[in-house]
Order: sequence, then C-alpha cells, then structure tokens
Amino acid sequence: MTDVIIRSSLVDAAAQPLLEGLVSEYDGRYGAASRPGGARSEILRYPAEAFRPPLGDFLLLQRGGETIAGGAFMSHDDDTAEFKRIWTRPDLRRQGLAKRIMLALEESAAELGYTRAYLTTGFRQPEATALYLLLGYRPLFDIAANLELYRSLPFEKHIGPKAGQGGTSPVYPPTASFEEAVARVAAIKAGQEAKVLSRLASYGVTVAA
Repeated sequence: MTDVIIRSSLVDAAAQPLLEGLVSEYDGRYGAASRPGGARSEILRYPAEAFRPPLGDFLLLQRGGETIAGGAFMSHDDDTAEFKRIWTRPDLRRQGLAKRIMLALEESAAELGYTRAYLTTGFRQPEATALYLLLGYRPLFDIAANLELYRSLPFEKHIGPKAGQGGTSPVYPPTASFEEAVARVAAIKAGQEAKVLSRLASYGVTVAA
C-alpha cells in the first residue's frame, strides 16, 4: 500500500488515532496525574486554528486510509514555528515514519515563511531525543546532565533559507530539583501560550477563555 501525507486538523476524525495515541503514551510514561487534566488537557491546550495555514499546519501520514503517523506546528512569531503532536503508531516504529513527518513539517513551515523550528520532548522519551539529534536539531539543554532536572527538553533548528545555519539561543542549565524543573517549564509554557494566543488574535482568531 502507498503511504500518503494529508493535511488534517485536531477536530478531524482522521486525526483521532494520533490524539488518542498521544494521550495513552504520555499518560503511560509520565502518569495521568502528572499534570492537571492529564495529557489530554495539554494536547488540547491550543485551538485547531493554531495548526492551520497561514500560521500552522497539521499533517497525517496514512496507509490504506489508516492514520499511522503525524505531527503539527504552530506559530510563535514571524520566524519561529513550534513543532508539536509528533506521533507514530507503536507497532510501526523504527521504519522512518517520524522522520518523514518531521521533514514534511519542516518543508511546510518553510513554505509559510518560517526560518526556525522549535520543539520539546519529555525526559522519558529517549527515542524522540535521538530522532531530533539525528535530524540536526540543536539541544537547548545540557545533554550530559540528569534530564529529569529539565523535565521538558527543548531543541531548535534553522529551516528554509536559513537551513544549515547554527543556532544562537541560550542553553538552559539544569535546575536543582525536579520540582524546580516543573515550575520552570510551567513558566516557559505560560509565556509561549500568551505569545501564541496573541498571534492568533492578530489574525482574527477568537479563542474561548
């Protein structure tokens, strides 16, 4: 069967295997009580409009009409797109599907004018960390440190006309404890959320409170 990449949305039926797969994986690795509302609340943190052109995109890889992988990105500013919701069906991993999705997202983001990709993964997802390093993403953390003292691991990479250029963002030091790491991640996410929602509002997207 031929694999095809299609544009989708958080609210499309075709995207539900991805969303449910992410909920199951995140709650399984970190515990459903690791954040208010569990992984589902975090996955649905942003409206579907955040992942639609001209600000973002949501791509699914399908085989025989079934969703087997996917990912999305949203806008931080004119230069930076944040990649999110990267997922591959567990029984089909280690076949290069996540790499295909990542490259398709980079291409789509570049077509929308972004020159920098930013993303994060959790400290209990070594497969994702290895993939991003393989694809040339620069870790914004000390990769030799205890990753639990970061909780969330950020990466960056230049794309489009700036592809191949080195990153200049500062590297975060580890915190003194896991609790401090949780607090720092929460503060970073709050700042990013304000930026993303402001960006959406500037494009006339009304976000429910």
